[in-house]
Amino acid sequence: SSSIGRAAVSKTAGWGFETLLACHRFDGREPERRIGMSQAAHPTAGAGTILDWLKWSVVAVLVVAGVVGNWYFGDQSLLIRALALVGVGLVAGFIALQTERGRRVWDLAREARQELRRVVWPDRQQTTQTTGIVLILILLFALILWGLDSLLSWLVKGVIG
Repeated sequence: SSSIGRAAVSKTAGWGFETLLACHRFDGREPERRIGMSQAAHPTAGAGTILDWLKWSVVAVLVVAGVVGNWYFGDQSLLIRALALVGVGLVAGFIALQTERGRRVWDLAREARQELRRVVWPDRQQTTQTTGIVLILILLFALILWGLDSLLSWLVKGVIG
């Protein structure tokens, strides 16, 4: 598809994000097809996938062990249980980041953080002015609805008696 004469749809256009046209490559190589691809045909199929499932199983066991351990040691100090849960969570998170999906989530979080750095945040004066305008409009619409409700109530009482 051509982008001649079209405005960029995303405010991130031109900031290094990959194209959404996953089946088009511009370097002359075979296009990478991930959507609808069977597991056997995927380049990371096989031992890596089994190893990822094993890692996710370990993560699930750690999470269950953390919940059960927190319940079982309920009579212990809250600080000790909280530190143990944080430790188990860190180990489970580290193992999860070693998987393909974990790396993709980490990349997504990193790109989201980079995107947040590009946002032009309003200053205090703009925030205060915008909040004031919103509050005034809410009050105005509340008064309009109150007046409309009172008028309709008066009309219904006049008709019904």
